[in-house]
This record gives sequence, C-alpha cells and structure tokens, in this order.
Amino acid sequence: MARSMWRGAIQFGLVTIPVRLYLATESRGGLSFNLLHKEATEDGEVVPCLRRIQMKTHCPEHGEIPRSDTVRGYEWSKGQYVVIDESDFESVPLRTVRAIEIEQFVTVAAERQAPIFVKQAYYLEPEPVGRKAFSLLKEVLAEEGLQGICKIVLKDREQLSVLDPYRSTMLLSTIYWPDEVRDVGELDLPAEEPEHKPAEVAMARQLVSAMTGEFEPERYHDEYREALLKVIEAKADGQPVAAPEEPVAETRGLTDLMAVLEASVAAAREGRAAASLQATGTDDAAPAGAKAPSKASRSKAKPTAAADDPDEAAPPKRRRKSA
Repeated sequence: MARSMWRGAIQFGLVTIPVRLYLATESRGGLSFNLLHKEATEDGEVVPCLRRIQMKTHCPEHGEIPRSDTVRGYEWSKGQYVVIDESDFESVPLRTVRAIEIEQFVTVAAERQAPIFVKQAYYLEPEPVGRKAFSLLKEVLAEEGLQGICKIVLKDREQLSVLDPYRSTMLLSTIYWPDEVRDVGELDLPAEEPEHKPAEVAMARQLVSAMTGEFEPERYHDEYREALLKVIEAKADGQPVAAPEEPVAETRGLTDLMAVLEASVAAAREGRAAASLQATGTDDAAPAGAKAPSKASRSKAKPTAAADDPDEAAPPKRRRKSA
C-alpha cells in the first residue's frame, strides 16, 4: 500500500476514531505522450526533428528560474499577492483540517432522488487504538443501509463527502458541492416526454431484463488503450496500421424503434446463451470472455416476437454515479 496521504480522525457525536486515508484508485486510462518538435529548417531544407520540447518556469522580470524558487500566492488585489506556505494551510481554524466530521447519516436509497457526483474515492485505515470503534461504525452502517455525510479538508480545500462500509474497511468518496453541479435547465430538453406505445414499453423492459445481471468488475478492461498500444507497436516496427472496421450505420432506431428493440432482445439472449455455454465449458468456439454480439451481428439479428422472460438478476450494487 502506498504512503497515507492524510491522517486524522472520524468524528461523530463524542466519538473519535483515529484513521489514515489512502487513495482507492489510480488512473490507467490513457497512455502518456510527450510534445515533440515536429520539424525544423536546416540549410534551407525542412527536416524532421522529433526532439522533446522543454517546459520552463519563466519569470517576466528575471527570466528562467528553477521551480524550487517558486511559492504559492493569492492575488489579494490587482497585482498584489499574499504568499501562503504549508504552515498557513495547517493553521486554518477548522476541525475538518484533521477530522472527517460526520454531519448526518442518510439512507442509501435516498440517493435516487438526489444523485451523487463522485470526485475521488479513498480507503480508510483505522489506527490500532480505534479499530474496535471503526469496526462497530462500519457494521452499523452496513446493517442499517446508511452512509455518512461528511466534510474533510483535502488539498487545500474543504470537501463534501460520503462514508460507506466497503468490504473490510470504509470508503470515503468526495463529492461535488451542490453549487458545483450544473442545472439540467441548461440543456436543450423537450418540454414534454414523448408518448410510447405499450408494446414498445414492454419490449424495452424485456431488453433491459435480458441485459441485467450482477456487476463483475473483472470482466471489463480498457479496450481502447490496448488497441492504441497495438497501433503504437505497429508504427514502432514500421508496419502498416490496420484500418478499423467500418461502423454499421443504423438509422432504424429513429424510424422503426420496435424492430430495433425486437432485434436487440434476440441478440442479447443469444449473447447470454453463448456466455452460459462457455462458462460451462461446452462451447469451444466461443471467444474468451464472451460478450454481447458486436454492432454488426446485432444488425443482422432477425426481429423476433417476445419470448419467455429471461433469468432475473439483481441490479449492480454500485449506487453512485461518477462525475
């Protein structure tokens, strides 16, 4: 485990539980690229350069300076700055600088009426002296279906957050303040919901049911990153880059919704059956980690009448949306 990034205590009522905070996630979504000088003119001829450019710290008065000579300053008035150092941040007179202050407990189901937009997730580790109280709070929250609404100071600002039991620990998720969440009134949305035929609603429910199952995180991986690495490897080896498959252009979803729903239900059931066969080891032809059919196979699926309801499964346990 990496070094803890914060040390303090959970506080609610007169209870104080010393804890440490660790980042629960790490970003691997993208590949790291550098900016290069594309080309230069040498002896009147344009030639490729491809050398990495340097980002320099520049003072308008004294030119280039080392980053170690910089400090943080707040512009108090035009062109006038107040220098702030680490000791100033530590001296802010708020309990949340060193405490996860639980304001209240709320039922998890209440999130459906008030969606939560998560910024970052953190694991909590209790100090040895606080392990019993930590375990007790986690157990009560889990049994009662509750989460704590908290405030904590992280990275020089106070953060609104929620506290949830998670496996053998608890998860602190920082969320956006209400005034940071944009109003949906800014969107160009229809004034009234369009009407749907009963048959369309029934078929849509069948499609959602056919695609419902337990959330299994290990099934998912970043396919774009893997494909991009293959492109990079091909270019590094001087090999031609394979052209992507042409996307299947489908406009029936706008003109014949019922036909698309019927075909989608058929494709979803076909994909579930293939995955089930592979799981039992009876379908050697099925690809590893069987997925739902591709867009192309879905477009070829023949519309079918509604069949028996597919197996019911619990919805994903994750309840919050990412920002």
